[in-house]
Amino acid sequence: MPDIKSTPMKLNGGPPPLPPKQPAPDQPPRSPAAVTPGTSTAPGAALSARQQLAQLQLADRETALAKVAEILRQKGGGHELLLELRGQSLKVAAGNQPPDLSVGDLIKVMRAGNELQLIGKLAPGQESAVARALAQRLPWQQSLQAGLTQLFSAMSQGLKLPPPPGQLPSTTSAQPLPVPAQQALQKLINQLPKADALAPGAGKTESMATQVRQWLSESGLFSEARLLQTGPSAASQPDLKLVLAKVVSALLTSQNQGPEQFNRLTPLASQDLLQAPLQFPRAPAPAASKNTGEPATVGQTLRLLAGMLNRITVNQLHSQTLNARAGGEPGVPVNTLLIELPWLTPQQEPRTAQLRLEQYSQEKDGNKRPERTSASEWRLSLSMDLDDAGPLHFDVTFRPPSVSAMVWAENQTTLRTVHRELPLLRQSLNDLGLEVADLDCRRGSPQQMQTRLEHRLVDTKA
Repeated sequence: MPDIKSTPMKLNGGPPPLPPKQPAPDQPPRSPAAVTPGTSTAPGAALSARQQLAQLQLADRETALAKVAEILRQKGGGHELLLELRGQSLKVAAGNQPPDLSVGDLIKVMRAGNELQLIGKLAPGQESAVARALAQRLPWQQSLQAGLTQLFSAMSQGLKLPPPPGQLPSTTSAQPLPVPAQQALQKLINQLPKADALAPGAGKTESMATQVRQWLSESGLFSEARLLQTGPSAASQPDLKLVLAKVVSALLTSQNQGPEQFNRLTPLASQDLLQAPLQFPRAPAPAASKNTGEPATVGQTLRLLAGMLNRITVNQLHSQTLNARAGGEPGVPVNTLLIELPWLTPQQEPRTAQLRLEQYSQEKDGNKRPERTSASEWRLSLSMDLDDAGPLHFDVTFRPPSVSAMVWAENQTTLRTVHRELPLLRQSLNDLGLEVADLDCRRGSPQQMQTRLEHRLVDTKA
């Protein structure tokens, strides 16, 4: 965050502020606030600074993100800023020499009594660059489950090489995967979670907790951080994104091609990811059947890998975009991780589980118990599709030492089974020293969250 001089800004209680700009016809309208700060429901009346801040539910010394909607110059030479803060418009006086701000800037403010203190502004272009990179990759995502199914089939079937000049593709025979690609994929298979690895009661052991952390760390979401921390040795670890990159490198080397040829390829995209591409977690896609037909070509496999790498990168950029807005609105998590974790069935067929992990800051409430005042609230959403049980979705809320859980099942038989096992789950949570506040199961799937991302580059479900 760039250093700018800390500036007190007084809230104006005089004339009503200008209304926020109306959205374009092709954009959904925002939900209007009940009362706009700086005005009152009575004609001609104005709210005091204390009343405006109370409407925003901004406590003393609490910080928040605001957006500069307009900069107004008064007749006497002073300046006013029209801010968008927590979904409402707020007019503040910035003095005769306002800080270096422009319309559209995101700034961090803190309440100091009945004034707002300007703390700083976000680095220009940082969030928009991430959003642009995210928007560019959205149409070119390949399902990790379908992609891994094809890659594992190629381990036994091989790949077709490009035909020599003057020959038809059908005349060429399949060749085994290059040895480095075979070894990388086999190492990935050995490290992926297995369906029978989580036996009943295994979650109580420290070794299983360590194993789950390892699975999450190797999901590909932290690949670049791993490379920065450990250097080239990270490439030998079974990180999903690094494994896929190693397969790409092996295929290119076998064809005497370089990275520039790979960058020119059009990634293969999954049709189901074109609809609401940022919805996460999303309803599981049907399991892809094993490829029993003609082996894929090297070119098709490289395009498949490009789409899979895009899928992981989209989850990384999506997480960054959501975290860039952390704290800007009430009820918004301060940290979000979106993880897609592959696992294997007993038949060694790949499946994926989608995990959304959110951290919420502790709300200031004098009625809270003293031992809970510093605890964050964590929310976990997990979606997966089991061959026998069908689609399942888990919503878990954890604020130490209290935990609540809701299980959604689309299959009626699965719903009855889950309901029958709830007492055992409650007892297991109690054995871990947790207070079970709520535990229930329902048929169907939960309503998806609606998220609006800045700059209008992306406006879809997330």
